[in-house]
Amino acid sequence: MRLRYLSHLRFANNKNLCAVYYFVTICCVLGYLAAFCLPHSSLSLISDGSVVYAEALWDHVTMDDQELGFKAGEVIEVVDATNKEWWWGRIADSEGWFPASFVRLWVNQDEPMDEYPAKVEDGKPEDANSAHRRLATGQSKKDQMRTNVISEIMSTEKVYIKHLKDICEGYVKQCRKRTDMFSEEQLHTIFGNIEDIYKCHKKFLKGLEKKFNKDQPHLSEIGSCFLEYQTDFQIYSEYCNNHPSAYAELSKLMKINKYLYFFEACRLLQKMIDISLDGFLLTPVQKICKYPLQLAELLKYTNPEHRDYKDVEAALNAMKNVAKLINERKRRLENLDKIAHWQSSIENWEGDDVLARSSELIHSGELTKISQPQAKSKQRIFFLFDHQVVFCKKDLLRRDILYYKSRIDTDSMEVVDVEDGKEKDFNLSVKNAFKLQNKFTNEVHLFCAKKSSEKQRWLQAFEDERKRIQLDKETGFAITEVQKKQAMMNAKKSHPTGKPKGEFTDEKNITTH
Repeated sequence: MRLRYLSHLRFANNKNLCAVYYFVTICCVLGYLAAFCLPHSSLSLISDGSVVYAEALWDHVTMDDQELGFKAGEVIEVVDATNKEWWWGRIADSEGWFPASFVRLWVNQDEPMDEYPAKVEDGKPEDANSAHRRLATGQSKKDQMRTNVISEIMSTEKVYIKHLKDICEGYVKQCRKRTDMFSEEQLHTIFGNIEDIYKCHKKFLKGLEKKFNKDQPHLSEIGSCFLEYQTDFQIYSEYCNNHPSAYAELSKLMKINKYLYFFEACRLLQKMIDISLDGFLLTPVQKICKYPLQLAELLKYTNPEHRDYKDVEAALNAMKNVAKLINERKRRLENLDKIAHWQSSIENWEGDDVLARSSELIHSGELTKISQPQAKSKQRIFFLFDHQVVFCKKDLLRRDILYYKSRIDTDSMEVVDVEDGKEKDFNLSVKNAFKLQNKFTNEVHLFCAKKSSEKQRWLQAFEDERKRIQLDKETGFAITEVQKKQAMMNAKKSHPTGKPKGEFTDEKNITTH
């Protein structure tokens, strides 16, 4: 087995090796699940010597001459799928092994190859068996394709519900009984909100079944179901963000025999397939990423005149947005640690932590701040977060050290573009300037950039900051107190002595918008 030699990496101390193992394990488990869920008809076709095609989801770059390299989107002829993790395939004159998790089998293996002219030869004729099946049902080719996609969506949803039920009843329920082994905090770390996902999908499946036309599946109108549940699917954000922590906690427990045996006993009692718990916990991550692929294929075989067309089109966009939202929230949570580390590097910090109100750095840079009433000008380094601007002073001798000076609440401010020339509030000539003006008091802050382009970047950044806050309100995005405290604790534990201060000024260290 190809994975066998990688098992030695599981508990390596080196963080990079652990990261590699985590990625490889995910790929291999996905491959196992892909093989387990492989339609029986496709397995039969392969064993009968028929041609079965798969589309590459990701690039597979390899230096092993026994492996098949390909790019995302390429079509691979699957020759042998008997191994759960690694399949044997062919592209043109090249053959070799490839990870099963890197591809997705075509739902419609009968589809003419001229649908993919850029990938394979044109004009593959429809085989006699598929033509006979189509004529027997009285369906057009496209209707038959739509039937196949609808059937896949329904069947995979039922399999997924079974996985969720097994996890909740076979593992979570049993773990809760063993208070001597698991704390509530541990259970939340391992399983996240998977019970909420299970409840959500039971309702979702009922909705799909109501819209499913058993007699004529191609007439089913399931697009509206995805639209109805698009907001509910945002609960995947919490689960996906927690998954690395779940994996780390499980890896730690699996070193202890009593936990190893306990989890295996849970699997056997629930009569679950031979996959470890971390493999089962990966299925929700895989599932939410699969919906856009399924809906894209469904839209492809839905005629524009079909009653479901507009809903499927809208559902595809909605599920893409859900995936984007999940990725965005993951990015924001990853930034929490960076923000906390940055704050720990600032000297003489005063007041609340940045994370008490903010979760993202929008922009940073050097500006001249002019203060009333004497119109004194001072060079400061400014950091624009959502809801606030923090500004610091550079150390005169060590320019890498920053001292906290103050902050401005942007929620009560409006940004005013100032033309070059005489500024009336401060009664002095300025260039490349803008103001922050309090909407409720006479408080005014004047800033000057070195270049016009820098000023425009700041104006755009303040506009982006307002849009970010509005979007967070609309999507219900919020950072929990637990997440904030954890980030600050991590920063205190890992901040090394003698590390250069104020490294946040290098925008490569954090994602900004």
